[in-house]
Amino acid sequence: MSADTHVICIGAFDGVHRGHQLLISRGREFADTLQVPLIAVTFDPHPRTILRPEGAPPALCTLDRRIQYLLEAGADEVDVIEFDADFASLSAEEFIDDVIVEGLHASVVVVGEDFRFGVKGSGSVSTLATAGETRGFAAEAVSLFLEDDEKVSSSRIREEVLAGDVLDAARLLGRPYALEGVVVHGDHRGRELGYPTANLAWDGNPAVPADGVYASFLVFDGEYLPSATSIGSNPQFDGRERRVETYVLDRNDLDLYGHHVAVEFVEFLRPQQVFDLVDDFVAQMGLDVARARALTSGLG
Repeated sequence: MSADTHVICIGAFDGVHRGHQLLISRGREFADTLQVPLIAVTFDPHPRTILRPEGAPPALCTLDRRIQYLLEAGADEVDVIEFDADFASLSAEEFIDDVIVEGLHASVVVVGEDFRFGVKGSGSVSTLATAGETRGFAAEAVSLFLEDDEKVSSSRIREEVLAGDVLDAARLLGRPYALEGVVVHGDHRGRELGYPTANLAWDGNPAVPADGVYASFLVFDGEYLPSATSIGSNPQFDGRERRVETYVLDRNDLDLYGHHVAVEFVEFLRPQQVFDLVDDFVAQMGLDVARARALTSGLG
């Protein structure tokens, strides 16, 4: 096997869920057998952002995090292809020649069984297999990963997140769902009520879980801090702006402003509510914190 050949896995890989991890694992087997590097090939922005802008999906993770997850799943390198109008116009044959053969010198190409490529999705796994016979690479299709007899897909996980079912999303992802961003100043009302919160200005266009209160972890500087997170416009105080606000349990000493953090969601606790009295609202916050403490105990 030539020293400059590679095994490549191709996909959008949004979220790098358990199905994606299985695909990378299969590529890893080929790479180890052939003793060549494994390259995960992904696209940015998401192809649907260019092909169907009106239906562009919110992301399950940032590009940096996607790269990290792909490396953790077993890839030696990650090649990020800019998906723009020019790239979208490549024919299936041009994609094979330019990306797979000339660009990455692939000896084996591993994709999901429903993988499509080239202008208008004209290329399929059978297209790859046929082309590989004359271009010197093998094509391997990995069967779709099923959970409860349903396909595990980024679309399915996105629906779970947007519905607030972060517990099921974590099961399909193989890890807790997380939002990332910089902590910015808010109204400082939480501090006045005894529960100072970190207000997250999230990165990019993520899938933000449904409005409500969640048990969570705030991840800062490598430390997992048990927390309770509120998502919504704060209707108790006639808020208008949708926010993600996280209270780190029993910590009043943290200065997080301007720092990049992640919020990992553990479980949905309750929907947003409006109480007749602020004291009742504060009492409910105390109950939320107690439940968050119980759910995060021993985790992280």
